[in-house]
Amino acid sequence: MNSQQAPAAVVMIRPHNFCSNPDTKGDNAFQVTAGEPEEVRRRALAEFDAAVETLRQAGVRVHIFDDEGTATPDSVFPNNWFSTHAGGHIAIYPMYAPSRRLERRWDVIEELKRMYRVQDVIDYSGLEEDGLALEGTGAMVLDHIGRIAYTVTSNRADPVLLERFCTHFNYEPMAFEACDAQGRDVYHSNVLMGIGNDFVMICLDMIRDPARRAEVASRLAETGRTVIELGEDQIANFAGNTFALTGDEPLLALSSRALAALNPEQIEIIERSTRLLPLSIPTIETAGGSVRCMLAGIHLSPRERT
Repeated sequence: MNSQQAPAAVVMIRPHNFCSNPDTKGDNAFQVTAGEPEEVRRRALAEFDAAVETLRQAGVRVHIFDDEGTATPDSVFPNNWFSTHAGGHIAIYPMYAPSRRLERRWDVIEELKRMYRVQDVIDYSGLEEDGLALEGTGAMVLDHIGRIAYTVTSNRADPVLLERFCTHFNYEPMAFEACDAQGRDVYHSNVLMGIGNDFVMICLDMIRDPARRAEVASRLAETGRTVIELGEDQIANFAGNTFALTGDEPLLALSSRALAALNPEQIEIIERSTRLLPLSIPTIETAGGSVRCMLAGIHLSPRERT
């Protein structure tokens, strides 16, 4: 069983030197100080390994790469620097923070080429020299079926580069501004919304322009998915940072904190078609990302084994 929207395999990066990245704290309102560095690293590794085991037990194929680098504190969030697409396509992205540019690893791409059918790799990373960034499926929430790239505009999602990506990969760009109650811009689209097979979870109220909010709501409704509206308090607890996967059954991976923030009605809608798969990652979440950020979905066809 597989789904165009919900991949059956993911790449995850085991972080041996995890911490909350000071280079990204300026525009990531979700980041907090976590405690003594060595203890933080130990807890993050334990959370990572437990998450991998939970995913594998649910039938998801997990490809793990170890990050030993001391200058890549956000390496646990690989969905920002590459994405994969049906038909054998891979995109490599330009990153806003210089320290995050060090996360790109060609050994990961080469291993994907070995295990899956890859036709081409489109590398946008050189556009960093022009001050442009488009941080992968953090910056864009992709409807792989409806071919729409929902994107909160920010210094991590340049609209010109978004148009270029959408032209290459055949998506319709849908860009909009979003901010929290304090007026702070949303730094990544995937903390605001997530798209599953049968439902979409989003905080429409954070799209402050009423006309644009109505346009986004209309496009979401046209897909036939049930729209689960989230509140800002739920977004603050990473309830928008979820990822639909295909394991032994349809799954929605999310953090334990995110699940606790959902109300019974929202859970009931999800569980009509999908099993909730909570992962406990409180230490990793101090870096400003949650479960969706940890999972780089593999939308490629496996090579036949001989």
